[in-house]
Amino acid sequence: MIIIDERYCKGCSICIHFCPGKALEVSKEVNSRGFYAPKVVDQAECTSCKQCELYCPDFAIFIVEDAESADG
Repeated sequence: MIIIDERYCKGCSICIHFCPGKALEVSKEVNSRGFYAPKVVDQAECTSCKQCELYCPDFAIFIVEDAESADG
């Protein structure tokens, strides 16, 4: 599951650029800081590669794997 903390996001779109599954896109609404944060387009397209998490300069996005996939 992709979690975006809009309180920290500055709308740089790095996460969108590095997402291999294209699970993210730019939101049409501004966040509380006045930036266009990313939004999840399709959670199912997320491969849990964590590229978004690794490249985010503000630690505003992270991946949480559910218990079923973690037990594998």
